[in-house]
Amino acid sequence: MNYILDDGPRRQALLPFTFTRPVAEIRIGILTITEKWKRRLHAPLSFKTEAYLSEKYPMITTTDNIVIDGSIVPNGEFAGLIRSLNTYEAVQYVDRIVAYHTEDPTAVPDFSKYQIKTFEGSLITINYTWDIFSKNGEALQEDFEFITKGRKSAPISNTNKLIAPENIFLEEGAIVEHSILNATEGPIYIGAHAEIWEGGLIRGGLALCENAVVKMGAKIYGPTTVGPFGKVCGEISNSVIFGYSSKGHEGYLGNAVLGEWCNIGADSNNSNLKNNYAKVRMWNYETQGFDHTGLQFCGLMMGDHSKTAINTMFNTGTVIGVNSNIYVPGFPRNFIPSFSWGGASGFSTYMPKRAFEAAKVMMARRGKEFDEKEAKILEHVFEETKKWRNY
Repeated sequence: MNYILDDGPRRQALLPFTFTRPVAEIRIGILTITEKWKRRLHAPLSFKTEAYLSEKYPMITTTDNIVIDGSIVPNGEFAGLIRSLNTYEAVQYVDRIVAYHTEDPTAVPDFSKYQIKTFEGSLITINYTWDIFSKNGEALQEDFEFITKGRKSAPISNTNKLIAPENIFLEEGAIVEHSILNATEGPIYIGAHAEIWEGGLIRGGLALCENAVVKMGAKIYGPTTVGPFGKVCGEISNSVIFGYSSKGHEGYLGNAVLGEWCNIGADSNNSNLKNNYAKVRMWNYETQGFDHTGLQFCGLMMGDHSKTAINTMFNTGTVIGVNSNIYVPGFPRNFIPSFSWGGASGFSTYMPKRAFEAAKVMMARRGKEFDEKEAKILEHVFEETKKWRNY
């Protein structure tokens, strides 16, 4: 069987993160949604996504395909139902079709010809950007149980203070010394070759993915995810950092999501609670306005390759696009378009040539190449987002 992850109807509401990746490449819990499906289905996957992303994320087709909504976080029961689908069968969850069998995944399916199977169980669905952090605890717990089932943790150094050690798991090569790990309220997963340096204060759940680093004296409250090769310090609460991004100094990050290749300058902070304790409204690219999140705590959404200078401050419910560079004192507005350069005193356009030069240097430091595929994606994002750069 050939499995294809479709961006589905939620892509627009998941911008800016889906400017640079298919929906299923979003990280929540320990793994990306794609990685979860690979492990559940024991099969390779490809993507049905935007044309400009397809060179990096191609779609592979056969005459025997199952197309799956990429915003669905799979569990064992749902994956089993997907594996059982036959010709002209589809799966409905709540109010929409979330998977179907097809000979031609490029065609619009006529579901009147399908036998519809209803999934009655419970699933995590990523409908809005703020779902990524607000549902991270549930996803982290599911991933932890799935990944560690029947396995034994690598030894944990006796220099550490462990609370609820049965909920703490280290992969081979992980290093944790002279830290306090409290897994009472959520599991703590330390990936291969990840490190927690001396003095770390960790309150789970935490997913520290492979080769990620928690620097000395960090204070992390769960449920938080630090993606592969991420580097963090300071105070972090209920945040998801996709990978290859750095918040390497003091400062607060809370109820937030950072894409890849972001950098948060020293002593930068985001607010996650309004002074009047009201529910937070946040920019939604789908509706082109500030929507009610229903959340009292909601901080910062930052797209790939965006960065802050030292002492940068963000209001509650701020959304930053791709490849923006924010600096100067004061609070900038709470929607900053992609390729913006500036801060509270005003913005100008961050031209691709300059942005790409910075991206090349940053990626090279992690042994990655800023290649033509990446450049083409970001050039498309630059053109697509011009309409919002009306400074």
